[in-house]
Amino acid sequence: MKPTTVGPSFQKDAADKPDAAAGGVLWPSRACYLVALATAFWAVASILFQPSPFSLPLLPSVTVSQHPPREQQPPVFAGQALAQSNSNQTAAANRCAGRYIYVYDLPPRFNDDIVRGCRALRPWMDMCPYMPNCGMGRPLGAEGGVFPGRGWFATDQFMLDVIVRCRMRRYACLTADPARAAAVFVPAYASLDGGRHLWNGTATRDALAADLVAWLARRPEWRAAGGRNHFLAAGRTAWDFLRKTDDDGDWGTKLLNLPAVRNMTALVLEVDPWHRSATIAVPYPTYFHPATAADVRAWQGKARAAERRWLFSFAGAARPGSNRTVRAEIFQQCGASSRCGMFRCAKGSECEASPGAVMRLFESSSFCLQPRGDTATRRSTFDAVLAGCIPVFFHPDSAYTQYTAYLPPDPASWSVLIMHTDVTGRNVSIEETLAKILPATVRAMREEVIRLIPRLVYADPRSARVDFKDAFDIAVEAVLDRVAKRRRGDVVDVEGR
Repeated sequence: MKPTTVGPSFQKDAADKPDAAAGGVLWPSRACYLVALATAFWAVASILFQPSPFSLPLLPSVTVSQHPPREQQPPVFAGQALAQSNSNQTAAANRCAGRYIYVYDLPPRFNDDIVRGCRALRPWMDMCPYMPNCGMGRPLGAEGGVFPGRGWFATDQFMLDVIVRCRMRRYACLTADPARAAAVFVPAYASLDGGRHLWNGTATRDALAADLVAWLARRPEWRAAGGRNHFLAAGRTAWDFLRKTDDDGDWGTKLLNLPAVRNMTALVLEVDPWHRSATIAVPYPTYFHPATAADVRAWQGKARAAERRWLFSFAGAARPGSNRTVRAEIFQQCGASSRCGMFRCAKGSECEASPGAVMRLFESSSFCLQPRGDTATRRSTFDAVLAGCIPVFFHPDSAYTQYTAYLPPDPASWSVLIMHTDVTGRNVSIEETLAKILPATVRAMREEVIRLIPRLVYADPRSARVDFKDAFDIAVEAVLDRVAKRRRGDVVDVEGR
């Protein structure tokens, strides 16, 4: 049924009767005068009182819904609908107050062109399979029951730039007015650009970053605050962007050491501990990208019910060099224990290519060992939490000093710390340390780990109904808080202002 509207009705007036009170008729001159006067009156009225597009109808209109509610509701009048619309707009404005974000429309060389060249992003592998679905990659199958339901993808750990850009498109408080924005997002693919040139000369590595800074410097949005309200996602560790010299033998690019960029905020997978005001650590992308809170709850239920046959486990590759490292000791102790499960890769990329095997191991373990990798942090930490496995760290910088916006203030409530010096000094048995933790304490820790899952995953960036706070939401809140502190002078930027 189409909506039915009852509106005003206009009918032609009946002919005027003769004026019987005087028993005569109007003289022609008088009649002409009155007609001219009436005509002039209506002409003036039509000019002064033209209908407005915001005018209400003369009679109330009633709209009949195509799907009436179960309970009888009073009719909604146009005036009430307008008031309700205004109320909704006011509520939305209140929710977005101080949270509006303006997004640059960058030239494609800073993002889309990089994705088009996905075959050349890494020398040893084709990255094109990881680009579909807003950077989540191909959907994963059930993998023998490891990944039931929807929301599971073969996601590379360095796809943060693409995922964040896609999520930003559905951010509820976008604005086309830079003057209204609390922050400005720069949707450049810094990590993909940096990764493709890590083995080239420094001039090639830094070319696009220098181009980006030059482009930004010409923008009035940048000049308004010197970039102090700008942010970008650079989805690798900060160390990949902190080269200090022009020596080709030094690692990484200079992106985060460029003075202009140091005024911005960069979302990275691991922060620069000496310049924390310029970086915020966010979780590594995992395989799970739920579209709704119901998807999260279903997975949490599975993780909660999982049978944990291993006391502890480890997934990873050996590191060449000394046999007195934490990782070497883990291989030795785990290999000697009947209570330890292990997924040993010849190299790290093999573990990344086997998501089902890694997650199956973590789902069947009470504790998951997380030694430092190439840097202090590992993606494996977030895969373990996703599986409901309690992480065991060997250095505080592997999590506690990094993801402060995401993790509980009490590390012992959800994780275990065994100092690396105790392990490499062979003063500690990992198995004995973990076996001493009371079962009730283990259950409480696991429940806290499972509770963390929605905060540490990135929701499906294509979903129009994300109804839970995920890692992206928390990152945006952290950025807005950082920018607000800069405005108040609570955070000193690189130029001391």
